[in-house]
Amino acid sequence: MFRYVLPLVVPVSLAFLLSACGHDEPVPVAVRPAMVVKPQPSAQAMDSYPGEVRARFEPDLAFRIGGKVSRRLVEEGQRVKANQALAELDPEDVRLQLEATRAQVAAAEANLNLVRAERDRYKTLLDRQMVSRSQYDNAENLYRSGAARLKQIKAEFDVANNQASYSVLRAPQDGVVARRSVEVGQVVSAGQTVFTLATDGEREVLISLPEQGFGRFKIGQPVSVELWSQPDQLFSGRIRELSPSADPKSRTFAARVAFTAGSVPAELGQSARVFIQTADKVSLSVPLSALTAENGATYVWVVNANNTLKKVPVRVGAFGEKSVPVLEGLGPDDWVVAAGVHVLLDGQQVRPVDRSNRVVNLAAKE
Repeated sequence: MFRYVLPLVVPVSLAFLLSACGHDEPVPVAVRPAMVVKPQPSAQAMDSYPGEVRARFEPDLAFRIGGKVSRRLVEEGQRVKANQALAELDPEDVRLQLEATRAQVAAAEANLNLVRAERDRYKTLLDRQMVSRSQYDNAENLYRSGAARLKQIKAEFDVANNQASYSVLRAPQDGVVARRSVEVGQVVSAGQTVFTLATDGEREVLISLPEQGFGRFKIGQPVSVELWSQPDQLFSGRIRELSPSADPKSRTFAARVAFTAGSVPAELGQSARVFIQTADKVSLSVPLSALTAENGATYVWVVNANNTLKKVPVRVGAFGEKSVPVLEGLGPDDWVVAAGVHVLLDGQQVRPVDRSNRVVNLAAKE
């Protein structure tokens, strides 16, 4: 019996299996990541100047009195806190001066007590008409002179007391000792620079500008800054300060460039390069890896706000070492795929990321 039933069961089972397979949901296609960059100003239209990362504020620290340096408590490059002692002078001279002034205060107080008692005695005698008015006025003047003398000596004592505290040089705020100018045993005068402090806070780039064409540089002029520790990233900045005179040795003008890009990972002493526009109209550039060619035409892949790809034809200039200028076809706000362009398709959905593999929200950056 089973011989006759089996041929009927097998086709029916196969039919059920096929019908079940027909209702399977399609496997979703994974959205591939795509590294994107914005076109940068072409290096052919930019002048570059090497520079060094410096602190926005670099006060020169000095003793307010002169003397012999007895102790140096910090080294160059050391981080210090506000009110931390940096160096000390030999306190013997200021201590002796303070003691001498204290003795003068005691003498002035004793003299004031004496002339006060003398004045009071003359006042009693004047009331009894036993002394003349002129004698009493003389005693009164001596009392007033003694009171003024005591006030003067107390002020001198306060000055001497302050000078005793000036024998210790302290940091006005947090920062790093950028330069040291004295050694232990050296005699310094009041106001002579002992340390230069690079205070915590804003960082800038110090560059030197040549004499030729110096007039085209203006305070507030926008620039781009590249840190040598991060060569693939440009930070926006502006010229904050221009020296009014040239350095007598190098014949260059010092300029300070402030960052305008918010938080920038710039550390003191790092090398940097500042790019300044040379023409009114600057062509854009993209990495060489962003280009693709088809039928003799050059294209780049632009990511739209909805994270889809679009092949855009461009006209490029002479190829550089790492980038190529784009003369036509791109805008400064476009996002271009910078790697893996040979496997992309028009209209393909992607997940844009930056060079650090962080997701880029194109809609928010538009």
